[in-house]
Amino acid sequence: MRGKLELDGLKALIEAGEIDTVLVCFTDMQGRLIGKRVTGHFFLDQVAAEMHVCDYLLAVDMEMEPVPGFEAASWDLGYGDFAIKPDFDTLRRIPWLEGTALILGDCVDHHGADLAHSPRSILKAQIAKAAEKGWVSKMGSELELYVFDETFESAHDKAYKDLKTASWYSEDYHIFQTTKEESLIRAIRNGMDAAGIPVEFSKGEWGPGQEEINLRYAEALEMADRHVIYKNGVKEIAYLQGKAVTFMAKWSYDEAGNSCHLHSSLWDAKNGKALFHDPDGPDGMSKLFQHYLAGQLACVSDMTYFFAPLINSYKRFQAGSFAPTKTGWSVDNRTAGFRLCGSGPALRVECRIPGADANPYLAFAATLAAGLYGIENELDLPPKISGNLYELEEVGDVPTTLREAVDALDNSKPLRAALGDAVVDHYVHAGRWEQQEYDRKVTDWELARYFERA
Repeated sequence: MRGKLELDGLKALIEAGEIDTVLVCFTDMQGRLIGKRVTGHFFLDQVAAEMHVCDYLLAVDMEMEPVPGFEAASWDLGYGDFAIKPDFDTLRRIPWLEGTALILGDCVDHHGADLAHSPRSILKAQIAKAAEKGWVSKMGSELELYVFDETFESAHDKAYKDLKTASWYSEDYHIFQTTKEESLIRAIRNGMDAAGIPVEFSKGEWGPGQEEINLRYAEALEMADRHVIYKNGVKEIAYLQGKAVTFMAKWSYDEAGNSCHLHSSLWDAKNGKALFHDPDGPDGMSKLFQHYLAGQLACVSDMTYFFAPLINSYKRFQAGSFAPTKTGWSVDNRTAGFRLCGSGPALRVECRIPGADANPYLAFAATLAAGLYGIENELDLPPKISGNLYELEEVGDVPTTLREAVDALDNSKPLRAALGDAVVDHYVHAGRWEQQEYDRKVTDWELARYFERA
């Protein structure tokens, strides 16, 4: 694939002086790229096999605070190391950074086994379960973002208030307004293509300064890898152009949130045939698809934490905002939590619950685990729902707070069985820490409302 590298190709580029830096990365719990910059020759000589990092990196919060109480890493355990084992299927050039290649790796223990609580390991485990049944899981994630006529530094200096978006009106599908933003968005599209992350198209979104850049779907692990490199790369390209962007789920009370619509389907590993379509089934759905979707619906509250992992994530779930508040399924209906779209072999389900702040490895893993749960237990698919789901009281609600979602995950028998108690406990602990940190802070809203009048 264009932009991807083989090890021999990397060696040649390093010897020719075209590549002098290799980024060796993995993804933390928050979905951020973490790692080291390594000189090209040192990578070939010493790091191609493995690289060591501190194990606190999978036990910290957004502020890189070592969070107490984790079983996997703590002060009591001495915060030792784990290793990053590079996955050469992820090796690629990064065209927007001079002389730079990037490779993702798996987090492994001192015996070379994948760390169970590493996001990439969690997804790989669910992919392996599907593979045992002869299935390949394919995913697509559609990320939205806001573009600002600010730098990251100026946004920080303004305390993220009174920021100037790249537009002052809704630009959904607008060509003229997106032309104004094209210097950045074109650089992102072309940069991603050149880095082996195929882009289908870009468009203006519902909010002022809001854009969506759609990546080509792929097998689940490849798609998650592309997603995290893309998200980091968008920030880097924006920074290099003196712009700021945000993938926050809800950056402004007045504006639409940033979603990460998650498309998923199963395919036959032997013949490459899509398995969700049956022309004689209801709405063209195969029995396998019906069980898969039934599993999604049965586990939707249990897995919402992996779709919406932050306090801010839940501000996005507002009626009439194109973000779902209800958990039902429907056909080509953007008010539903689960939307059937496509036709024939392209028939798939789009989960509209995740926000752009989700960690794709965790969101994909939860999606696949729920689908497999539905298939294994031959769950019956509830009736589809038509009309405006925002107004239907009889349809279940998406969890409305982080606290509610973490409790649902903690009490989830299906996800504990699929992911393992240690993994669930690790992320429950992370979610409760995030909630605790928020609960003890005094906000601007509280000061304005209560300082004088309370």
